[in-house]
Amino acid sequence: MSNNRSGLFIGGLMLGATIGALTGLLAAPRTGRETRKLLKKSADALPELAEDLSTSVQIQADRLSASALRNWDDTLERLRIAIAAGVDATQRESEALQRQNPADPENTDSLTQHLEHS
Repeated sequence: MSNNRSGLFIGGLMLGATIGALTGLLAAPRTGRETRKLLKKSADALPELAEDLSTSVQIQADRLSASALRNWDDTLERLRIAIAAGVDATQRESEALQRQNPADPENTDSLTQHLEHS
């Protein structure tokens, strides 16, 4: 998650620097010709800046995707373990009920009733 935050920070920093530079150029006490030259240089640099930002966002998205996949795999494994534990507990409870009432032909019904009340 810290990688995601650092990517967002870098993207925000780049965007803020661009906006700040443009604002500074427009408010600076320069002649129109000098300001236009600086604006042209800044405009020429924008595609490269956009590409860098796009690459940074893509890298962060890939990291987030890989992290989500790892978390999903961990969740599935914990779910499998929980289901196995539930099946095991149900089997032990069924065996315990059968030991208590071995001659009862309705052991299945008593197990169902017992599990419903638990």
